[in-house]
Parts: sequence; structure tokens; C-alpha cells
Amino acid sequence: MSNDEFRAALARLAAGVVLVTAQEPPLDEDGRGEDAGMTATAFMSVSLEPPLVMVSLRNGSRMDDLLDEQPLWAVSVLAASQRHIAGRFAMKGRISDRLLFEDIPYVRGEVTRAPLMGGALATLECRTEQRVVAGDHTLVIGRVLTAELPSPEGNPLTYFKGRYRRLG
Repeated sequence: MSNDEFRAALARLAAGVVLVTAQEPPLDEDGRGEDAGMTATAFMSVSLEPPLVMVSLRNGSRMDDLLDEQPLWAVSVLAASQRHIAGRFAMKGRISDRLLFEDIPYVRGEVTRAPLMGGALATLECRTEQRVVAGDHTLVIGRVLTAELPSPEGNPLTYFKGRYRRLG
């Protein structure tokens, strides 16, 4: 089996789209760390008791490195109308994270201080419980500390056959 065959087979699995965010630890006592964000489709619920979720991060990516040192992070479940946010944070060779957040409405999580997207269907604040290296990715399992439904009536953004899609 080739990588292309494997990728093509898994492209037939529809997935929800989330934005994973975190704030870098401050460089000094007076500062605030820079915000970072990453679009993910490899995200799932793991357990109800305790409440656990998991995201898969490419080894050595900015978010993998950040969540290796910062245990607090957040997830925004993106609505169909937030396709532009998913695309922006999935770009290769992208501009700085500071500029990526510049014109997107968000609030700071009370626990994590990470950005939570305005208009998201749901937002979660998490603390890393476990990191498991699996091939070229790391599975980050987080305990959910808060869960909110800022826009519960919208439709989800999905990813299928290499493209963002809407249900219906």
C-alpha cells in the first residue's frame, strides 16, 4: 500500500473541523505569550468520565512543540460559516499567528486564556493529561475543563475528499 492509497482511502471519512488554540507561556513576568492556532480534523471525544478529548498533531509542528510545554489549550468547533478561519489556520508557509488572529472575533478562555472563536458551535478548554507518540504524529489527550455552546444552532464545517464541506 502506498501513502497515496492510504491518504485516498481515509479522505472518504468525513470529519468535523476544529481550531486548536493555545497561548505561549510568557517570556517574562510582565509579558503575555503569543497566541497560536491550528486547524484540525483529527479530533475526537475519548471519555465521558472523566471528560477527555484527543487531537492528533504532526510531530515537530508549532502546535506539537507548544503543547509539549503548555498544558492548557482550547478547541473551537467550527461552523459551516467559518470555512475562512479553517483555511487561514491550515495554510502552509503562513504569516505569523498574531496576524492570523487579527481580524477574527474571539474571546479568551477563562481557564486557559487561549482564544475561543466567536460564532463557534462549541468551545472547550482543556489541560493535557497524556501525550502518545504514534508514527509521525502525537496524540494529545486533554481533560475538558470547560464546555460552552456559543452558537449551538449552526451547521458544522466538515472535511471530506480533501475539501471543506457543508452538511445538507
